[in-house]
This record gives sequence, structure tokens and C-alpha cells, in this order.
Amino acid sequence: MESWITDFMEEFGYLGIFLMIALENLFPPIPSEIVLSFGGFMTTQSDLTVTGVVIASTLGAVVGAIALFYIGRLLDVERLERIVERWGHLLRTDKEDIHKANAWFHRYGIWTVFFCRMVPIVRSLISIPAGMAKMNFPLFLLFTTVGSLIWNMVLVNLGAALGASWSKVLEYMSVYQDIVIVIVGALLIVGAVWFFRRNRSQKA
Repeated sequence: MESWITDFMEEFGYLGIFLMIALENLFPPIPSEIVLSFGGFMTTQSDLTVTGVVIASTLGAVVGAIALFYIGRLLDVERLERIVERWGHLLRTDKEDIHKANAWFHRYGIWTVFFCRMVPIVRSLISIPAGMAKMNFPLFLLFTTVGSLIWNMVLVNLGAALGASWSKVLEYMSVYQDIVIVIVGALLIVGAVWFFRRNRSQKA
């Protein structure tokens, strides 16, 4: 898949980057790490610029997120589970990912739309619970745009800095994802302990 993605981007430039990132939101097996870091590398070998790649990828991310947001408006958790149960093996998504995105949104509110745009896999799925909760659309659009812009700027610039070694970004992302999981797990534990102690003190 990696060679197909990079060939498509080389063929269509900014339009290819836009389409790949839009599809990445709808079809998680297309990793944004590859698209963005290779897009950064392309700026060292072609007429593409870092700014242009960041803009094209951010527009693609916003368009894909809007599509998932309105899909979320039409769904509930049970219906989404049935879809994932049938097609999850193709989408590189399972029920746990759905529950994680849904739980994060309902536990931490609208800010998850911003922060989760920088977490692999969840960055795409978070648009669905936002739609299901009928989040204020202009606010969703703002948080999605800013979160996507930060993520895209980091990876595109990394790809440009690494040049021909752009694929090393994938190794960094693997470590980054593990760190994020540990941090989120720790925050959930701290939150659960705080919630338990508060309830116990109120009862006392």
C-alpha cells in the first residue's frame, strides 16, 4: 500500500495529498504518517512547498472529518458496532477503537476533537461521536482545523528534514503512539481515583 500511496502523490502532487488525507479519515488503513512525511520529502525533490503540502493536507483532513461528522449524525453506537463487526477488518478498526473514541469524547468533552486529531486511528474516529453528540458544527470545524494543522505541520516538516530517510517517521510514530496510550491510561486512572474519592467524601 505504501508504494501505491507514494506513486499517487508523485503523480498528482497537491491534489493527491489532499485526496489521500481525505481518504485517510474515511479509510484508516491509509496512514497519515506515510502521506505527510512523504509529502514533506517531496518538497525536497519537486516544486512542492512545505506550506503548500500543509495546506493541502489540512484541507483534506477537514473535508474527511466533516464527512464522518455527518455520518455520526445518522448513527448510534449499536449501529456503528454492527458496521465495524462486518467491515472492521478492512478498515483497520475494531469495536474497542469505537468505544475508546466515544468514551474520550463523552468524558473529556469537545476538547477531545482538538487533542485526538494528534492521536493515530482515534484522530479519524473522533469525528463520529462528535456528530452523534450533535456538537456545535463551527466549534467542531475550528478544533478539527487547528488540531489537524498542528499534526500536519509536525509530520510534513519531519519528512522534509529527514529527506530520503522520511520513512523513519513511521518508527517515531510507533513510539509516539505507545507514549500516548500510556499517558491516556494514566490520566484515566487518575480521573477514576479522583472521581471515587470525591464520591466517597460527599457520602461521608
